[in-house]
Amino acid sequence: MKVLIAGGKERYQKLFPDFAKDLPVELVFCARDASPEEMAAACPDAGALLVDAITPVSAQAMDLLPQVKLIHSEGVAYSAIDTAAAKERGIYVCNNAGCNAAPVAELAIMLMLMLTRLALSAHRAVREGRQIQFKENIMQEGGLELGELSVGLVGFGDIGQAAARRLKPFGCPLYYYAPHRRPEALEEELGASYLPLEELAARCDVVMLACSVNESTKGMVNRDFLARMKSGAFLINTSRGELIDNLALREALLEGKIAGAGLDTIAPEPTPADHPLVDLPEHVRDRVICTAHLGGITEGAFRRAHTNIWNNVRLILEGKRPVHVVN
Repeated sequence: MKVLIAGGKERYQKLFPDFAKDLPVELVFCARDASPEEMAAACPDAGALLVDAITPVSAQAMDLLPQVKLIHSEGVAYSAIDTAAAKERGIYVCNNAGCNAAPVAELAIMLMLMLTRLALSAHRAVREGRQIQFKENIMQEGGLELGELSVGLVGFGDIGQAAARRLKPFGCPLYYYAPHRRPEALEEELGASYLPLEELAARCDVVMLACSVNESTKGMVNRDFLARMKSGAFLINTSRGELIDNLALREALLEGKIAGAGLDTIAPEPTPADHPLVDLPEHVRDRVICTAHLGGITEGAFRRAHTNIWNNVRLILEGKRPVHVVN
């Protein structure tokens, strides 16, 4: 079976698991942002299509690749894939659920710590020879400790739970919102209490987005949501930029409604330099930290993801249902 890969050849070859070397597959590569026509030209008889987590795969692409039985995201996200069209055509769409939960949770906590401890401003002050003045200002105004702040997790799947496990030792009050409340035993294990979304936004000092993008969550962080947040609160997004109304967040930052934002992902991607959450006035620039969608970009996460990808290719070859099917 031919496997068409819209992505980096070197990375796929590096992460190719040993067990997959015996699979009867031929790897064909095209550009990550290849058009449907370019995908079809590269490998018209592909049986599987492997794509970056943000690479669009339309119904047109599926029609131009009529032998495809599996479309696999290299990451956890799959919102750029037309899952309904794939289901209509009998194509499995799979992701790598859980493979990057640990590193994404680590990066989210890094953003919390950098924002609450004013890391960018402190770094700049030292670089500019203002270390003592900056330190004295903090001594006068008082700094924040993460352990004394309440943290609300919007979404309590793999990433939300991984964040809760890592936040618990800090001692901060933990809350979560999810469409369906989790078992009481899990809440007790992770030290997290359930709150309705509006109450969570109003109560928590730090709000972390850890939910997927769908019709009900797209643009959920809008003017109303931000108005409910505590004055001086922080927003962390390690999920998807589409969850946030960019102009509403910019407005909240400029007006001082919230103290800062840690954004591992911003819509659209690639994010332009003149984006409203990137091209900010000097007085708020250090209160927004952007990390280039690196949360899940670790060797361990990719190793786990590629093991799952090629296991699913093996299952397809064996005529079996793959795991982590999302459609």
